Amino acid sequence: MNVATPFVSGEKVQHLKTGGFYKIICVAKIEATLEDAYVYQALSNMTFCVRPMTEILDGRFIRVIE
Repeated sequence: MNVATPFVSGEKVQHLKTGGFYKIICVAKIEATLEDAYVYQALSNMTFCVRPMTEILDGRFIRVIE
């Protein structure tokens, strides 16, 4: 598994498969498993989502440098 450098709150990232852009809000815990997760916001429609940290850092998302 290729694990990237963790993202920090406020960073903009892009999902490689869909091309969508997202803003990292914070790191949280998934209550049922206590697994680390990212809370992030879709910049296309401003909805919030939660995804396990391992999925965010496995190469699906890249940091956007502006």
